[in-house]
Amino acid sequence: MQFPLQGGDVFFFFFFHYNFHYFHVSCMCVYRPDCFLVLFIIQVMKSLEPHVNVVRFLGCCTDKDPIFVIIEYVNRGKLQTYLRNSRAERHYGNTHGKSNILTSGDLTSFMYQVAKGMDYLTSRGIIHRDLAARNILITDDHTCKVADFGFARDVITSKIYERKSEGRLPIRWMAIESLYDNIFSTESDIWSFGILMWEIVTLGSTPYPGISAAEVMRKVRDGYRLEKPEHCRRELYNIMFYCWAENRHERPTFGEIVQMLDKLLHTEMDYVELERFPDHNYYNIVNVSGEKV
Repeated sequence: MQFPLQGGDVFFFFFFHYNFHYFHVSCMCVYRPDCFLVLFIIQVMKSLEPHVNVVRFLGCCTDKDPIFVIIEYVNRGKLQTYLRNSRAERHYGNTHGKSNILTSGDLTSFMYQVAKGMDYLTSRGIIHRDLAARNILITDDHTCKVADFGFARDVITSKIYERKSEGRLPIRWMAIESLYDNIFSTESDIWSFGILMWEIVTLGSTPYPGISAAEVMRKVRDGYRLEKPEHCRRELYNIMFYCWAENRHERPTFGEIVQMLDKLLHTEMDYVELERFPDHNYYNIVNVSGEKV
């Protein structure tokens, strides 16, 4: 491996030279104190066949410290960052309007692609547990890939997972049964997907703006849901709202969501009216103590 390009807490990006060819790869580098988690992630990712909307596992080295996990390099990085940068630079427009970087059709396509990736993971008996725009990667050609399996669990036998340990939690993305009963399932991923849709519509905004995490928990318990952004058409918002049904069995499946979004993609209509995007209504929360944002 040569030429480290970028580094974070555990991820590094490299040019990889093999047989006279150069490749970009991402490498997760972790020492033994975290090895159980990493070995579990490897087990989950090795079980998956390649899917265009799921980040691809390429290999690993677990013989000695540190453990290396090699996954495909996705050059545009996190969808959350990509959306926020597009908003800040005012690079957006409508599908049938002026030609800019992001369009209403692009945003709907992002949702559709993530739903397809999650439908595949669900078919393999996997729940993600941390589905959010920060855990979706995007390529130059606007292909979205579900990533970050650090919270994932294989639940193919029981279809449900009960969290036993504590830690920083993605409270604003969590279903009501996850917040109050520590229960995670495919249906709780569907709730999180509805929040991710809202993130995409608002170009990477933090859900429940202006509300503390503790207050989010209380309001969700009392029936409050994220309001429809004024620049989002009702047809698209309804899909989000269905994902937030209090009874998890009343939420749509990922397969049904794929069908609903596919139908919207094939109509000549802008379901996100970006020229009406109200910058002043949305902002980003960072470094909230005890909370993943």
